[in-house]
Amino acid sequence: MTSERTFVGVSSVAFALSAAVTVSWCASMSAVPGMEMPGDWTMSMAWMRMPGQSWPGAAAAFLGMWAVMMVAMMLPVVAPRSLEYRRAGGAAGIAALAYFGVWATLGVVVYPLGLLLAEAAMRWPALARVEPLLAGSTVALAGAMQFSRWKRRALECCRGAQDCCAPSRSAWRHGAELGLQCMRCCAGLTLVLLVLGVMELRAMALVTGLIAVERLAPRGERWARAIGAVLVVTGIGALILSK
Repeated sequence: MTSERTFVGVSSVAFALSAAVTVSWCASMSAVPGMEMPGDWTMSMAWMRMPGQSWPGAAAAFLGMWAVMMVAMMLPVVAPRSLEYRRAGGAAGIAALAYFGVWATLGVVVYPLGLLLAEAAMRWPALARVEPLLAGSTVALAGAMQFSRWKRRALECCRGAQDCCAPSRSAWRHGAELGLQCMRCCAGLTLVLLVLGVMELRAMALVTGLIAVERLAPRGERWARAIGAVLVVTGIGALILSK
């Protein structure tokens, strides 16, 4: 019992610290105005260098913040599974490092793609003008994904309704498999986060809440579909308003 209390205490401290750093970082980012773009939208400073900052420095800052942000967003929903794994005799700490390592690796993919899209929008005004259409379409697509059989199976895995991680004695492999599983389950909502603003605090709070509801609330599949319906309507509405 003492070891479980220690695990819960360490997890709580990790969440509090990561949330505090995330809030502080987002506040500093929001203090710097973004770039106004054709099409009446503003490009986030997340895809631009700060004055005097090198590109390697900007990439390191983004990836560091992304990793901390993923801890704040995903720790509340993965902690129950980690506690179960610990009770079964697994090395939960090592598994957690592997789990969040998977999410950190996603940032390595997201950052260069974000830079390419930002550069294209700045170079071609016509592309920048259709960005609201692309954003609305992405949100609607993310909503539609919530109704898929693939989403239902992924959610069952993440909620623990069935063990979808391959049996393994390696805590590192277990954590990596669980991270990939969660990434698949959260693919649509991750797209919504990227559209709304990867360093936008309200967007992160919203997506974190949606993930927690479908993962932890009773009848998670119904919640997932309700979230999907709202996203589809929101995306279609954005498409209509942007025309």
